[in-house]
Amino acid sequence: MVTKSQSIRHTVILLFVSGLLLLSSLDKIELHLMEARNFISAREMVQNDEYLLTTLNNQPRYEKPPLPTWLTAVAGMTFGFDSLFAMRLPVVAITMLLILVFYNFSKILGLEPKHALQNGLILITSFHIFISGRDNQWDMYTHSMMMGSILFLCKLLQEESHPWRNSLLAGLFLGLSILSKGPVSMYALLLPFLISYGIVYHVPFRKKWTYLTGMLISGLLLGASWYVYVRIKDPETFQMIASRETSNWLIYRVKPFYYYWHFFLQSGLWAIPSLIALCYPYLKSRVINIKAYRFALIWTLLGLFLVSVIPEKKDRYLVPVLIPLALTAGFYIEYLFRSFNSGMVKWEKNVVYFSSGFIALIGIAYPFVLIFFLKGKFINHWFLCFSSSLLVIGCAVFIVKGLLKYNFSSIFYSSISLFTVAVIAILPLLDEVVYNPHYASASRARLFEKENNVKSYTLSPLVPQIIWDFGKPVPVLEKKGDRVCLPVEKQFAMIVDLKDSPKLTNIFPQYEIKKIYQININSNKKMEGGLVKDYYFVSKISE
Repeated sequence: MVTKSQSIRHTVILLFVSGLLLLSSLDKIELHLMEARNFISAREMVQNDEYLLTTLNNQPRYEKPPLPTWLTAVAGMTFGFDSLFAMRLPVVAITMLLILVFYNFSKILGLEPKHALQNGLILITSFHIFISGRDNQWDMYTHSMMMGSILFLCKLLQEESHPWRNSLLAGLFLGLSILSKGPVSMYALLLPFLISYGIVYHVPFRKKWTYLTGMLISGLLLGASWYVYVRIKDPETFQMIASRETSNWLIYRVKPFYYYWHFFLQSGLWAIPSLIALCYPYLKSRVINIKAYRFALIWTLLGLFLVSVIPEKKDRYLVPVLIPLALTAGFYIEYLFRSFNSGMVKWEKNVVYFSSGFIALIGIAYPFVLIFFLKGKFINHWFLCFSSSLLVIGCAVFIVKGLLKYNFSSIFYSSISLFTVAVIAILPLLDEVVYNPHYASASRARLFEKENNVKSYTLSPLVPQIIWDFGKPVPVLEKKGDRVCLPVEKQFAMIVDLKDSPKLTNIFPQYEIKKIYQININSNKKMEGGLVKDYYFVSKISE
């Protein structure tokens, strides 16, 4: 029986651990492509006072629905668009929501509260979930909202009370998921859930068809509302973008069916337990709730199959698989809690010795790894390195003691503590490891604009990271055949690809061209062309 105080205590633990992992040095990770697109669209929403016809560099950007961008725009208006920390707060909040929903979903399946707590901790410390929870793009939003829909759908199917409330809440979260990334999560998370739940629990869907219809209609109406609006207001652009996005699923980043064979490794700390949990013949006689275990296993494998048959593949597309995988791994972890001190044969214990001993070994090696990567800069961060090393080694010692005394509780919570401390300590040190001595922000070009009262242009579309760093849209000069349409101003600035710099004298034959500086927003010494540009001042020669 779940007590209110127990539920509150577990909620506090999950929020505390999630907060430490997700909020620590939130602004230290470099801005990625997808995240930059979201940030630019959010900023332009506010700058242009247009919240429905989303743009990127003042060009229509209808590839993704607007819910994550709306939330990001709110964060920007509240805390300022210059704060990378603030701009990532929405995805942190939505990931915390996922963890709490997952905890409550575990309890609805009939799992013990402690088991549900372990599931929540496994999910937030799964490597790719943790990484996605700090990266403000669309995937975490759509799957978190869909888990909210699945939670209330499960309540609707299992409980007789409040059917319409559960139906409409399931529909609300379904609609919010669609408004986050279209029907992606319906396919990758909801569909395998429905199939696996129907197979294992033999739910009489027909008895509740009225409420299920209400959920579906309300969810689809809400989710489709933005698409219908854009289709009406800008039909040609919408159709063009929709066709391009559809074709991308078949021709862009095409990988073989087996590309995700290593999916269990994405759970990081729980890679070996996840792999063992997938071995049904081994674990079926060792779990308490065999129905829930079968359901979780089928949901995981079916989800993996569905994302594998899609030709386009990226690692972040595994997020909807890692959610049920954490549920599946939780059954093996719960078995270890019950049986590690007794009832396990030698080879089973050896597996635990190996997997947990490896984590302890990493903890012991932690200070030496810091010294190796930081080298001479170690002394500049000696207190952080020294204190975190003590804590990490302490966690490793508790893991070893747990192995020697057959105390799996000590092993489990010490492993999570080790991971958390390492994350908190390592993230602030990333600047020292990936330092780029030639870093030069694009915002300096914006300052040059203001000082000289000029406008900046570009010959070809810029990568979103440059546009975001610059601070406002950068118009692309139109071309008519091989001829570039020149700006009307006599003086202007140009952000130019390195390969195009030698061509400027031919493009602007009657202009004086002066290089101001080189934009370089790489986080390391690599000269990735998209993140390195030349910035020129161009002025017309008086006749």
